[in-house]
Amino acid sequence: MSQALTISTFTLENGTTLRDVPVAYRTWGTLNDAADNAVLVCHALTGGTDVDEWWSGLLGPGRALDPAEDFVVCLNVPGSPYGSVSPVTADPGTDERYGPNFPAFTIRDTVALHRRALERLGVREVACALGGSMGGMHVLEWAFETTTDGAPFVQSLVPIAVGGRHTAWQIGWSEAQRQAIYTDPKWRGGEYPPDDPPRDGLATARMMAMVSYRSQASFEGRFGRDVMPEKDGTPYAVESYLRHQGETLVDRFDANCYVALTQEMDTHDVARDRGNYEAVLASIGQPSLVVGIDSDVLYPIPEQRELVEHLPCATLEVLEAPHGHDSFLIELDALNALVASWRAERTATQSSVRCEA
Repeated sequence: MSQALTISTFTLENGTTLRDVPVAYRTWGTLNDAADNAVLVCHALTGGTDVDEWWSGLLGPGRALDPAEDFVVCLNVPGSPYGSVSPVTADPGTDERYGPNFPAFTIRDTVALHRRALERLGVREVACALGGSMGGMHVLEWAFETTTDGAPFVQSLVPIAVGGRHTAWQIGWSEAQRQAIYTDPKWRGGEYPPDDPPRDGLATARMMAMVSYRSQASFEGRFGRDVMPEKDGTPYAVESYLRHQGETLVDRFDANCYVALTQEMDTHDVARDRGNYEAVLASIGQPSLVVGIDSDVLYPIPEQRELVEHLPCATLEVLEAPHGHDSFLIELDALNALVASWRAERTATQSSVRCEA
């Protein structure tokens, strides 16, 4: 079960200052005396802090995330409905839900807020940050956090199924999903009551997302042209699957949160206000394991190859799986083997913290 801490004041990149900002989190293991064995897990778009559920194959004795050695931390992203400040939490100034008035967070805002939370937990530095999709965006942004003496706050990086900036392709998918929500009659500009949310629009957005999260081979292999005659209005198995995915999400998520989080993802660009894109990537000196998925159509392999081409201390591993982008949440044994092996090799060779371009 998540816990929560409160940051008294926090100012976003756009100048908005929030007060009494909740940050939900979960931990496994114990922070060591040096406060430098934290391993930060960054969750995906509709995920939360329950790493033991969605990444169970990576968490446990002898696995990539070993609580006997690591202080594993997962912090809930602002905008998510799972405990951190979001459209469903109350604005202390009004005691009303933020709703559509929730301020626009960027990927950098999330990292800055989570840095404050980690320091509250006593973390002096992070041994490794890892995550997939939106979580991978946060991982790359963590590369730029430093300590008071200018050293990296995060010692190593594992960005999974992500690139260094959100492309027009990915922004287009996000916007199409948002438009599905906006056209729901119950959207009402985001001013819907909690007991009457725009379920149809959010369900449709989720259905669209699920198509981008998988692959043609995955859908063909699982569904083909199978029919479900007992399901009125959904003759094909794939239709039934997508509708089920949409219905499942609306039972646990919020439409304003979905809009806020997809808009945050669209801000992802490590080079924004930092300079030339390739040069900014080259400035990331931490050892990095970049993981791509060979069937990913949303964040395709060329994006991970681009990262490795410019990061001065990076290794590329390709997860071979037919399931598309979501493979990092499905092929857990294979992903665990990649990450655990890389982390063990770094420990054995006592790799330097920083490489030069």
